Amino acid sequence: MGLNSFAKRLRNVMDDRGFKQVDLVNAAAAQGKKLGKSQLSQYVSGKTLPREDAMETLSSLLGVSASWLAEGDAPAAGTASPATPAAPAPKPAPSGNPVPKSPHMRQFKKSSKLDNVLYDVRGPVVDEAARMESEGVRVLKLNIGNPAPFGFRTPDEVVQDMRQQLPDCEGYSDSRGLFSARKAIMQYAQLNHLPNVGLDDIYTGNGVSELINLCMQAIIETGDEILIPSPDYPLWTACATLAGGVPVHYLCDEEAEWNPDIDDIRKKITPRTKAIVIINPNNPTGAVYSREILEEIVEIARQHQLMILSDEIYDRLIMDGYTHTPIASLAPDLFCITFSGLSKSHMIAGYRIGWMIMSGNKRCARDLIEGINMLSNMRLCSNVPAQSIVQTALGGHQSVNGYLVPGGRVFDQRELVYEALNQIPGITAVKPKAAFYIFPKIDVKKFNITDDEQFALDLLHDKHVLLVPGKGFNWHKPDHFRVVYLPRRRVLTECMEDIADFLSTYRQA
Repeated sequence: MGLNSFAKRLRNVMDDRGFKQVDLVNAAAAQGKKLGKSQLSQYVSGKTLPREDAMETLSSLLGVSASWLAEGDAPAAGTASPATPAAPAPKPAPSGNPVPKSPHMRQFKKSSKLDNVLYDVRGPVVDEAARMESEGVRVLKLNIGNPAPFGFRTPDEVVQDMRQQLPDCEGYSDSRGLFSARKAIMQYAQLNHLPNVGLDDIYTGNGVSELINLCMQAIIETGDEILIPSPDYPLWTACATLAGGVPVHYLCDEEAEWNPDIDDIRKKITPRTKAIVIINPNNPTGAVYSREILEEIVEIARQHQLMILSDEIYDRLIMDGYTHTPIASLAPDLFCITFSGLSKSHMIAGYRIGWMIMSGNKRCARDLIEGINMLSNMRLCSNVPAQSIVQTALGGHQSVNGYLVPGGRVFDQRELVYEALNQIPGITAVKPKAAFYIFPKIDVKKFNITDDEQFALDLLHDKHVLLVPGKGFNWHKPDHFRVVYLPRRRVLTECMEDIADFLSTYRQA
């Protein structure tokens, strides 16, 4: 069975039927069969082949023979020929809307640019949890780093300042951002020893996510390779793919406290490599990279003339006396873009305020900077009320520091989860040094796990605990999952007990 030929047959018959991927997922669910969005997307894009049961489900829904769909063989008796497949049962129309009768109705499909784009942090397992909640099921959520639902509040001074300045925030700002915000960010960059940074080198955004996407669109030519860590924050891989690039994942080494594997980085570089991404402090592992590791990455970038893109959104959420070194501070001769913001450090994820800082050798990136300016101008500006509190947030009392020491919520909740996970037979975890996340390893042989998404779904259905499988972070084996330790200790204790009880008898079929 050929991956490309199977994927082509699957896409062709879906097109012939007017099926979108979501139609197949919903039709399978209506028949009580499991067909995940991420799973189907990988079949359609030719990344993987379905198992026998999934192949039977697909062929049944599409009205073709399983043997033809799998191998292109002649159809079995009573099934459609490849050229003229039998029409499947009509898809149910949304409530209150009749099924359109015209066979010639135009179908509007998503762009093919999205075929290989995945973002499973809010993917199939989360969709299933939402469905369960709609039916009244209480779900314990360990899946997303959103502080507000767990009782982390924005500092009063920040709220008061925004309230005071709202009347002055009704118009657009400069496309890069308010002077006061960029000035505060520039001073923050100078205190962190980022070289060659001026006011015009700073861009505010609606969170770091918007700026990552903007940069990928400006940087990448079709076919360019971008080195991205594995595990990663999946937005990096998704944005690089959407921009027409080729994400190349270098490994982070669990045995070395999740530091980047320098030898693997070297092996992955080709003439098409354009940039290297680092996420430090890291999501999903909680690692904080040593200065020595960062210096080695800088030297590799220097040798191969790569730009460095550094996601440092958790730089103010570090525990146990470790320190964060901005990689740009070590690379005055290279072009670097550093990303950060207030969403996590000031517990204001919903305000949507992040920034990026260009530093180092900007002469080699003049044309690129012109492109970034163009894209920045096209979106007019970022959220002005949120920009108005940057100066207050960066310059005032850093209330988050109280969460990061013994007796503080983040510190104590990390301790609880780390110790509880390592007490579960078959689970091991490296202690995170920063952020809100831990990335435990599960003994796949002990539990016969071949599909980590299925593991997460089984846990959700059995214990109503929601977490994200490792595949959601572009991890290459089904042996990890991410836990967010933002919920209060009582909830975390309940979740850890539920996970331990679930694994005491679990064995994947």
